[in-house]
Amino acid sequence: MVFWVFGYGSLVWNPGFDYDEKMLGFIKDYRRVFDLACIDHRGTPENPARTCTLEEKEGEICWGVAYCVRGGPEKEKLAMQYLERRECEYDQKTLVNFYKEGDSLHPALTGVIVFTSTPDKENNIYHLGPAPLEDMARQIATANGPCGNNRDYLFLLEKAMHNLGHEDDLVIELANEVRKVLGVVNVVLNEKKLVGPTQLPHQPHVPIPSLQLHPLPEPIALDS
Repeated sequence: MVFWVFGYGSLVWNPGFDYDEKMLGFIKDYRRVFDLACIDHRGTPENPARTCTLEEKEGEICWGVAYCVRGGPEKEKLAMQYLERRECEYDQKTLVNFYKEGDSLHPALTGVIVFTSTPDKENNIYHLGPAPLEDMARQIATANGPCGNNRDYLFLLEKAMHNLGHEDDLVIELANEVRKVLGVVNVVLNEKKLVGPTQLPHQPHVPIPSLQLHPLPEPIALDS
């Protein structure tokens, strides 16, 4: 067994597990949103953080990094156990096609695992749903947890996507709004155009503050 997993949040800059290969690319018909509560890494049940999840949206693409784990059942089992514990607020594993820059028609990889969440507050207690940018920024500016504060999660993602050469407009806009809340002068990154189309032909793919949240197991000392 060999598996690939797609990282679009903190996995982009901090995978935290032993992998054998990584690849820059994108998945289709998804976009990054900050609609998921985190209560055990960057937030608490009383003051949850807002972290990334994916929203299905036809024609959108989401850039990130795919990691390959190979080397035998034990290594693969340890990696998956780590990921499942770290991504415990994501209630789904979805299989997607993964594309490399320069070829949007032929997937470089198929059956790539991506951790996603059900966008339904009744069936997913960690689903926050959308909110005005200013409200999200205030929440992110003030949330803290065992692994650090929510704003650093956002700023690290902003920096990582900039370094990859594929900034996310929502990440930049939200990060600048958080800086306003913090009273920090906006940081203007070097303008860099997205390489490749932002709208691609649709192809079908395989398929909290306060909420009624339940405490999770003791958190690992890494990110979510």
